[in-house]
Amino acid sequence: MSDAAPLWQADHLTVQRQTECDPTLSKLPCYIVVEKILNPGERLPEHWPVHGTTGYDFLAVLNGIFIEQDNEKRCTDIYTRFTRTRVDFPELVYESKKLIMLTSLSSEINVLAHQLDRLSERNRHSRDFTLDSLTHAIREIIACFPVYRTYIENGGVTERDRALIERAVARAKRKNPATDASIFTFVCDVLLLRRSDSASGADREAQRAFVIKFQQCTGPVMAKGMEDTAFYLDNRLVSLNEVGGTPEQFGTSLATFHEHNRERLQRWPHTLLTTATHDTKRSEDVRARINVLSEIPHEWRATLGRWSRMNKKKKPLVEGQPAPDRNEEYLLYQTLLGTWPFTALEADAYIVFKQRIQAYMRKATKEAKVNTSWLNPNQAYDDAVEEFVSTVIAGALFFDDFQALQYKVAQFGIYNSLAQTLLKLTVPGVPDLYQGTELWDFSLVDPDNRRPVDYDRRRQMLSALQERIRTAEQDLVGLARELLDSREDGRIKLYTIYRTLNYRREQADLFYTGAYFPLEGIGRCAKHICAFARQHNQRILLVAVPRLLTRLMPDPHVLPIGPQIWEGSWLTVPPAGVGYCYRNLFTGETVGAVNQEGRMMIALDKVFADFPVALLAGEDG
Repeated sequence: MSDAAPLWQADHLTVQRQTECDPTLSKLPCYIVVEKILNPGERLPEHWPVHGTTGYDFLAVLNGIFIEQDNEKRCTDIYTRFTRTRVDFPELVYESKKLIMLTSLSSEINVLAHQLDRLSERNRHSRDFTLDSLTHAIREIIACFPVYRTYIENGGVTERDRALIERAVARAKRKNPATDASIFTFVCDVLLLRRSDSASGADREAQRAFVIKFQQCTGPVMAKGMEDTAFYLDNRLVSLNEVGGTPEQFGTSLATFHEHNRERLQRWPHTLLTTATHDTKRSEDVRARINVLSEIPHEWRATLGRWSRMNKKKKPLVEGQPAPDRNEEYLLYQTLLGTWPFTALEADAYIVFKQRIQAYMRKATKEAKVNTSWLNPNQAYDDAVEEFVSTVIAGALFFDDFQALQYKVAQFGIYNSLAQTLLKLTVPGVPDLYQGTELWDFSLVDPDNRRPVDYDRRRQMLSALQERIRTAEQDLVGLARELLDSREDGRIKLYTIYRTLNYRREQADLFYTGAYFPLEGIGRCAKHICAFARQHNQRILLVAVPRLLTRLMPDPHVLPIGPQIWEGSWLTVPPAGVGYCYRNLFTGETVGAVNQEGRMMIALDKVFADFPVALLAGEDG
């Protein structure tokens, strides 16, 4: 990316160059990705003529490495005790999908049932099944469906789709012991086209029409049941409640993260990588903040107790019950921690922020469908929640207490955000930047994430940053420290993106065909680093980012750089001659590799000497 090229064009230029240098892309007329949401464990069919997905599956895996998995039980206990409920997420999704099929998508289910009823009447073994029993069976199978949809066509049924349908039917049978199992077996046979061979041409066409319609229904039911209902009901740690992920999967291990990257390089090297889209429930930077709560459960529990006591009398009563309920209150506190601006709110900005949170809580409570909904709005309840948000934000006692935890979450959230940004830009795949995320973005679900973006401001900041880079080319350390000291203004994120995309463009082959090697941390900080190498021919690039930093540096005023944090810890690197060096593209510093007990390593206090993330280009010493 040249200095004159706008930041947001950088990866489009990279994709263009990729098309020219990679012969595998010539098999397709253009670069194609599909907005296919893969549930955890689901794979994109390899025979599809596409380059990959729009990246929701990557989002979930990447986000997970910034969640402290060891604290899952503590976080669950905090949520359970506060809300006085215990959530079984798969059961929640099952019930939510059934609710959707009985309300907003009831007509689609009725159409399916009548199609199936006509098919059943054409066979003596199934003609006694009633319309009601067939409708019930369809609802139960769809409610038990483990993925968004299958792709059965005239060409037949793949083993993948067969397994998914049989799994859904088996679960539906288990959950309905009072229902005749033969009804479920009949639906299963129809969906798998088992009854088409001996049927007439008209019957086969009717069966295929039913299967197509069924597949067109399972996706919307999953979206509305899980994304637009269950995601607003399970609020244990709402940074997990994201498209392509699941709240029950509490984080991702580094081993899993690396395995996904290696598999992506092998199978879908040109798939899109995203951390925010038009459809995500909260922005990448909001998630990065909320993830911090998984690291500090004791502090989170104590703070929650204080806030609940402070705000108990602020809840209006609706039909004798306080509003919002405790689950919604739990969601509100996480939302405030994730979205509170860095800068002090003046009068006009305060009003705008309050209205944004009120609008979000109105949507969240309606999507949850517990106390109000879009189909059956409870205006008194909606107004009560809006009033509670207003009084909570305006409360001086709450605000003073809130600021302490919010500052800590926001500061550690910065390092999470920088880390996930650098990882997205360097792991196998094609990185995508959602509008506005070049700087800190604390948006929530649509329509909040579709507000106008101030591109003029971003152009001005990028132009000024480019000039600073030109004038400080021999003193990038000074610029890096300046950006770190003023990290709240967002230039540090812009700088990370700009420098990395420039290098991507210069070294396209390294990123699109280069090998991927996980790197191991050594010493007391080993758990707190995610690192890997990209290698193409003689070119080597190391990427290293911190994670789960609160244990290393509980004080948010301390910077995550230098010997104070990283001394005595090392990063293993690919074998090379003694004296082989790596140049930090963010600081211009050179880090030398040394031989430690037969392994080549570099010291982490040198890697993170002046900047919280590292992009290290190998060069002969």
